[in-house]
Amino acid sequence: MDQRISFVTLAVRDLDATRAFYLDGLGWQAAMDVPADVLMIRAGEHLLLSLWVEPHFEAEVGEIRRGPGLAPVTLAHNVPTRDEVDAVLATARAAGADPVQDAEEREWGGYTGYFGDPDGYRWEIAYNPGPIGQVVLP
Repeated sequence: MDQRISFVTLAVRDLDATRAFYLDGLGWQAAMDVPADVLMIRAGEHLLLSLWVEPHFEAEVGEIRRGPGLAPVTLAHNVPTRDEVDAVLATARAAGADPVQDAEEREWGGYTGYFGDPDGYRWEIAYNPGPIGQVVLP
């Protein structure tokens, strides 16, 4: 098996709100958009973010765990400078994101902050000056 990920699929409650946030708010482009079903966004050279309405997700994958708290997953978007971290966080907040946490210097030498999308999925916006940070930048 090749060492790679092709899709990250997240179940969403309201696909219209999700579409408005990612496409209109963040300015991303759909690779595929099936109303009332799924929105796919190219997130890397060989990676798609698939945002799938909950009932269709559950029909194929299985019952979603529900209850208080957050989904135990974060998505990260790395940028080459600290200033870009602040700019991306500002764009997300202008699009209606939950601000979650302002950017701050981290003990490992990076600079990161978080926002939440319409379904509460947490996005980390990060500047990572180390070697692993360079691996994920285009």
